[in-house]
Amino acid sequence: MSASDTEQEGNSGSSLHYVDEACLDLSVNATPQFIGSLTELAWVQLDNIAKDLENFAKHANRSTVSTADVLLLARKNPDLHGLLQKVVDDEAAERAAKAAGKSRR
Repeated sequence: MSASDTEQEGNSGSSLHYVDEACLDLSVNATPQFIGSLTELAWVQLDNIAKDLENFAKHANRSTVSTADVLLLARKNPDLHGLLQKVVDDEAAERAAKAAGKSRR
């Protein structure tokens, strides 16, 4: 059993709790098999995202994933890309405002 499998099993209880809460909010039922399948699907997707981000950074000869890598990953989902770009732009504007405030002192 790999570390990833062990981690997934460790998180299955919290997944079950989260999905149960969501089902209660929506007044729907979810079988344990559905919750297990949904949890596995989410882990596989997150694993793929992590690998893509690592490969983007590696391709750029970096050892650290940057916001540019995340934006590149989101490029095929225009709505998500727009939201992420707005967050990046807002953070940059906030840092610039703080830097301008410090330089005036």
